[in-house]
Amino acid sequence: MAKRVALVWRGDPGTPFEASGLPPIGRALRLRGVDVRDVPFSEEAATDVREQLVGVDAVLVWVDPISTRNGRNRSVLDALLRDVAARGTWVSAHPDAILKLGSKDVLVKTRSMEWGSDCRLYANGGDLAGGLPNRLRQGPVVLKQRRGNGGDGVWKVELVDVAAQHDADPTVRVLHALRGSGPEEIRLRDFVARCSVYFDDGGCMVEQPFQERLDEGQVRCYIVDGRVSGFGHHYVAGLVSPAPGEAPSRNPRLYYGPSSMEFQPLKAKLEGGWIDEMAQMLDMQRDQLPVLWDADFFYGPRDQSGADTYVLCEINASSVDIFPGETLTALADAVIGRLGTGG
Repeated sequence: MAKRVALVWRGDPGTPFEASGLPPIGRALRLRGVDVRDVPFSEEAATDVREQLVGVDAVLVWVDPISTRNGRNRSVLDALLRDVAARGTWVSAHPDAILKLGSKDVLVKTRSMEWGSDCRLYANGGDLAGGLPNRLRQGPVVLKQRRGNGGDGVWKVELVDVAAQHDADPTVRVLHALRGSGPEEIRLRDFVARCSVYFDDGGCMVEQPFQERLDEGQVRCYIVDGRVSGFGHHYVAGLVSPAPGEAPSRNPRLYYGPSSMEFQPLKAKLEGGWIDEMAQMLDMQRDQLPVLWDADFFYGPRDQSGADTYVLCEINASSVDIFPGETLTALADAVIGRLGTGG
């Protein structure tokens, strides 16, 4: 009997997965003999979705943590997926795995790793108001809300006048990474008040030192079942102020297969220990990691030999899309492999 795999994404009932703009994983699985079920999710259809997921062998999920549609989040879907998983169905990515891996506080939990940086977590506005002034005296920082996408809730913050660094309420220059935003000068207390929304519903903000090599771009590593299956390279236009006369947009992301020579040192570090070390720090078994996830890295300071180092920016585990063809092949093969061994 063919294995049954449900593909879940945010969409209207009756919409095929191929129309979502997401990678054609359904077609790749069907070519391998899998019975693929398209299951678009909406809160209104949650009961029907649950019924469709009962009895399948696996559920693969592509739903962002914060939807632009009516401001909805994943709370209803996550409760549904936990229930399905508790009945014995393999769910990737499981909501609990996303919370450990795909939220920005992973930067704090793994800051002692080689990929780490001096990150701090602010649990509320009072913590932010009390801790940020001292940190800004050391240089610009980037603040990130716990869960988000598309640059929403990601801010570069720096002092406008270093000479006024001992001011209890200095003027800061802030730049929101959200598309279409521009730099703004504002009093620190007003910026902290603006951030209050990020602490709702158990949220937090994570602070990371601004990386000086940001204008050289960011490397995305696509990981399937613990192996690097491809890379992307793109420029982080949202937090890089363009030079005079330069357009704000930069080159699009370029994609590379897993054998790309430029990124072999990073691949070796991930497969040679970083992934296992991260899983241990997050109290996760290897088979609890999503079958597909990606990790974004900044270029860190070069080491004494002049070689690149890498600093973790974030991990995406809830809705990974647009990746090299090698990743699609690896993903389909990995799903077959997991189903063949019981998920």
